[in-house]
Amino acid sequence: VRSCSSIRFVKSKYVCVFDKSAFKFSHQQRLFRTSAVSCGQIVQFKLSDIGEGITEVTVKEWYIKEGDSVSQFDSICEVQSDKASVTITSRYDGIIRKLHYNLDEIAYVGKPLVDIEIDASKGVAPEEDVVETPAMSHEEHTHQEIKGHKTLATPAVRRLAMENNIKLSEVVGTGKDNRILKEDILNYLAKQTGAILPPSPKAEIIPPLPKSETVPTAPKDKARKIPVPVSRPIVFSGKDKTEPITGFHKAMVKTMNAALKIPHFGYCDEIDLTQLVQLREEMKPLAQIRGIKLSFMPFFIKAASLGLLQYPILNASLDESCQNVTYKASHNIGVAMDTEQGLIVPNVKNVQVCSVFEIASELNRLQALGSAGQLGTNDLTGGTFTLSNIGTIGGTYAKPVIVPPEVAIGALGKIQILPRFNGKGEVFKAQIMNVSWSADHRIIDGATMARFSNLWKSYLENPASMLLDLK
Repeated sequence: VRSCSSIRFVKSKYVCVFDKSAFKFSHQQRLFRTSAVSCGQIVQFKLSDIGEGITEVTVKEWYIKEGDSVSQFDSICEVQSDKASVTITSRYDGIIRKLHYNLDEIAYVGKPLVDIEIDASKGVAPEEDVVETPAMSHEEHTHQEIKGHKTLATPAVRRLAMENNIKLSEVVGTGKDNRILKEDILNYLAKQTGAILPPSPKAEIIPPLPKSETVPTAPKDKARKIPVPVSRPIVFSGKDKTEPITGFHKAMVKTMNAALKIPHFGYCDEIDLTQLVQLREEMKPLAQIRGIKLSFMPFFIKAASLGLLQYPILNASLDESCQNVTYKASHNIGVAMDTEQGLIVPNVKNVQVCSVFEIASELNRLQALGSAGQLGTNDLTGGTFTLSNIGTIGGTYAKPVIVPPEVAIGALGKIQILPRFNGKGEVFKAQIMNVSWSADHRIIDGATMARFSNLWKSYLENPASMLLDLK
């Protein structure tokens, strides 16, 4: 120690004073004194219950990293359950100190998700675990404040609303405490302008077209003289990989295990869509003016709903004890979608009161959210009847598996141009699509399924006939 009257070391939040006389009588006096320092608190922010009996989720994306500053309602991460994707938001203003999970790891409800350092003077909610830690020297951070009684929404949702010139006060929030979700903004856009466009189709592997020029073939005698190459053993150094079943794949395992208990009855037929193809070509420009992409699926869905009005047993459910049948009032028709996350089946709600254009608009919204992996639980639950348009990928006939607790499902094949005979025995070019139905044979007999299919077929082969039954 230098010989001087006093030595002072000044650091952030700590002031230490050493006096010359203190060393001489150290056995009688304290060596130093410190100024009062407030300690920070580390809050273990737990993954709360997100409903539907979900106990675990997969962490798909982190929006923050350790050391980042967050405010209340800022997005922390996106998690995916076996039913939907959910964005988790912060309850506190503070600094992220620890992430408890890496990407694609399983997070459990009620377990810590992140550790957030907050201001000790503000306190924390009693249900959270708080760990006292010494105060650390760090720069002062500023946080975004929520003023007044503005509607609750994450920064991403506010940015989406701003980009589309939408006032949040005009949007009805469906989240907790009336929080406005991304789906609410998209629904508002769809209802106001119908400007939600379907996702770009995924690239498909298309076999090469046959060459127009024929390659001259060698004479048979010369072909026999071509030496056969000597086969060599193939060296392969790849390794097997094992990974857990998560997300929508896990939901599919659960659903298909339940479907094994259902005795399936199959019924197939072909539909002449020549008139519907012409009608759609006429309606497409009108739909584009409204900002809607019009496919064949809205016609298929509406025709199915009209058929369900005549045969409500196909829009029912059977309890586990097989003692009671519940006839569903709403026609919530599911549409199987192939996404990067796996097979998902969102449904169009209340089809029985929707027009073809309204169904098309809702399908556009579901396709956009499905492609982005942002479908909510409400979109994926409550289905009463399902159609699978497997024909967009390929194939004619299929054997669809019923999605419990529903009792029927239809698989639609691709549309082909095939020769057919008219009433005069003349051959004409027809647009043919095959359909494959599966029904729960415990409560649906073959005659009921066939009559429903014939009615559905008549609506599509003569689209004008749907006008007679529309309400």
